[in-house]
Amino acid sequence: MEQFVIKGGKPLYGTIRVQGAKNAALPILAATLLAGGFHEIRDVPRLSDIDVMDRILRALGVKARWDGNRVKLETSTLKTTRIPEVLMQQMRSSIFLMGPLLARTGEVIVTRPGGCAIGARPIDLHLKGLRLLGAEIQEDHGHIRCSAGKLTGADIHLDLPSVGATENIMMAAVCAEGETVIRNAAREPEIVDLQRFLNRMGADVHGAGTDKVVIRGVRQLHPVSYEIIPDRIVAGTLAVAAVVTGGEILLTHVIPDHMQSTLQLLERAGAQLKSEGDALWVRGGARLKAVGDVVTEPYPGFPTDMQPQIVVLLSLTEGKSKLSEKIFNGRLKHVHELIRMGADLTARDNQVEIRGVPHLSGAVVEATDLRAGAALVTAGLAASGTTHVHGLNHIDRGYERLDATLQLLGGQIQRYHGKVASL
Repeated sequence: MEQFVIKGGKPLYGTIRVQGAKNAALPILAATLLAGGFHEIRDVPRLSDIDVMDRILRALGVKARWDGNRVKLETSTLKTTRIPEVLMQQMRSSIFLMGPLLARTGEVIVTRPGGCAIGARPIDLHLKGLRLLGAEIQEDHGHIRCSAGKLTGADIHLDLPSVGATENIMMAAVCAEGETVIRNAAREPEIVDLQRFLNRMGADVHGAGTDKVVIRGVRQLHPVSYEIIPDRIVAGTLAVAAVVTGGEILLTHVIPDHMQSTLQLLERAGAQLKSEGDALWVRGGARLKAVGDVVTEPYPGFPTDMQPQIVVLLSLTEGKSKLSEKIFNGRLKHVHELIRMGADLTARDNQVEIRGVPHLSGAVVEATDLRAGAALVTAGLAASGTTHVHGLNHIDRGYERLDATLQLLGGQIQRYHGKVASL
């Protein structure tokens, strides 16, 4: 089993270019199925989740050729609309393929997806939206078959602003007859990126980034070349790592406007920040300050994907803070692992009471999900002594060669197979 071995206590310094956004790349790769022909997608991060999407596309008949972070897809060779169950179980984002396949072929067969165990993540809103567009949905022994002779525009109100449901409905509706309106839509930057991609293909989509998205159906789409936006969560993770280690880094290929809630919290805690164009300068200061209450919320509120990393930062502040997780009901598993490292935390229901400590200490810890893993690596960089982080399969889902990235900033982190001695 792989593990990171981290010798902590060394500030991070240097310049790093942030990878493309995983949560933008996955729906955009799925959306290439809407138009047969040759697509070129640039700045796609090489992650295990992306690898699963690549294997699903190939299983459907798509031809793919990679060159670094650029992929060329030939989607006119689509030969089936049944997504292999073994691949569906490996990644929740495989559900994004329902909308494009239904729109292009009138049929798709899937199973309920897998992914990180961070709480209840039902796909009911996806299915509700597709039904309102005219799809007939049958579920039998875990297999879901969607079919539609014709999709027709509809007025769809989401019970909660689900990112995945918003994107799936957008993709299904681009060639539907008439107009579709999604109300209480999610507003994340990755949805805006998907809208930009769809419109580049010839779609007529407006309103992404607000709570009302309007899609006017068109007859046909065409393949395009496109570049993915930067990953705001990776940028935020690296910024937190710089702050908790007392370092100073320059992040390039970022969109600071996408990170405002995270950056505002870092400033409240005492970090120094400066942004210009697509660059963000971050420096940690003296002892960090507690920030009171933090609540995760849908965008533009504080992102749930930054919650575990911020718990690490608040663990090292002077004073008391409280964090409430309002998005997922099972996303505090990192708390126990941070306590093993000396953090003074108390978790009740979906809240964490945080009493800052002067320092953390190295320990053997287990990543239980993607962002929890990133948080434990961040804690290990700040801690005294050596930290062993297991469960790298989770981390590799969202961070492209995180160890190599941190090594470029001076972090003492190595990836090992099996048991190893401390660095």
